[in-house]
Amino acid sequence: MSYRDVASPQVLVWACTSVGARMPVAMAPLALVFLVRERPGGYALGAAVAAVYVLGEIIGAPLLGMRLRPDRARPQLAAGLGLGAVGFAGIGVLPDTQPVVLGALAFLAGAAPAAAAGGLRALLTGLVPERAASQALSAESMLVSGIWAVSPSAVTGLALGVAPRAPLLLAAALMASSVAGLSLLPAGWDTRNMREEGGEGRSDKSPLRLLAGAWPLFVTGAAGLALLGLAELVLPALLQQRGTGVGWSGPMLTGLAVGGALGAFLHGLRAWPGPPRTRSAVLMVAVMACVTLVALIPDPAGIAVALVVGGMLQSAVLLVRTLALREALPPRAQAAGYSVMYAASGAGYAVTGSLAGALLRVTAPSTAILWGVALTLVLTAIGWWGEVRRARRSAHGADTAVMSGTAAGGPLAALPGTESTAIRGGCDPQECL
Repeated sequence: MSYRDVASPQVLVWACTSVGARMPVAMAPLALVFLVRERPGGYALGAAVAAVYVLGEIIGAPLLGMRLRPDRARPQLAAGLGLGAVGFAGIGVLPDTQPVVLGALAFLAGAAPAAAAGGLRALLTGLVPERAASQALSAESMLVSGIWAVSPSAVTGLALGVAPRAPLLLAAALMASSVAGLSLLPAGWDTRNMREEGGEGRSDKSPLRLLAGAWPLFVTGAAGLALLGLAELVLPALLQQRGTGVGWSGPMLTGLAVGGALGAFLHGLRAWPGPPRTRSAVLMVAVMACVTLVALIPDPAGIAVALVVGGMLQSAVLLVRTLALREALPPRAQAAGYSVMYAASGAGYAVTGSLAGALLRVTAPSTAILWGVALTLVLTAIGWWGEVRRARRSAHGADTAVMSGTAAGGPLAALPGTESTAIRGGCDPQECL
């Protein structure tokens, strides 16, 4: 396994398409705030429109993701991205329109392309050999970290140096370019996989039931993003509490994004020991330790180091969750699973923002972060318990199927050593890499 397996002309086309589809998402909240900040009640209005945009993402990702057809996903993704470009362009062309119209356009810009993240991820894993799936997802995480590191500076520079509407118009152009990029990629991804035809009758289950069975992965995925999201949102207030200029929050958050890219790169260099649920739990505890240090360390340099290390570990958590989700779902449901994970992470971030605002009214920033760590610990424990329970059910179902086949004198009983082989084949889907 190496990153050489990922390097190909089609993956390069995919990367350019992904930048066009995801850069607008990273730019949107801050761009919406800059767009209306000069209007009466501008910052409050900007926050409200940005919240509507995020709500559109949270609603659109699972609803549209579950409707993606693996054999012809490209037209569906292109339609969603095209409508998203229309939404961004409408906001940029009509910056002074009524707040209700701005909200409707923001909702369209957030909801219409919301399935693109899951669909593009499924397309990526279909472009590389099976053995390189981990490296492909690590490369995707590095790309996304780079996008999120560049976006705030791009939005600020365009809004203040060119025009408040400029970031929205750039977002529309980028999203429209991603539609053109899709035409150079496969129409869908291959769903021919023996796991889908195999045990536990997974091919007979509806996508909704398959996704419901993977709920522990969504819980821990959301918890991982929400934890560092809390630290990110509270960071300016924390620096002020420590007597440090709030202007340092920008470079520190850039370090957080760079740490995420580095962590993704390191994760893809080798195969790591242990089942994914164990690795995820250990990594989450390590991320919680880093965020706790952010709350407790008085020195700004120490806070910056804790954020970089936390970003490295958090990107590894999300990668382990994505790989576990890929193994837990049949190919036909993977894009929907990625979309639901995206929505769950967005919901976790939104809840974190609300929690941070409420806590900062009644307690110190450092205490608010510690409350967030405690909440994340509870969510991590719930997710880990759910994964262990699901693994035991899976093993029990495999044992029952083996005993039934043997008692019936069927093909299982006729082959020596079949029982032990079947039991091994019924292991936790997350552990069957």
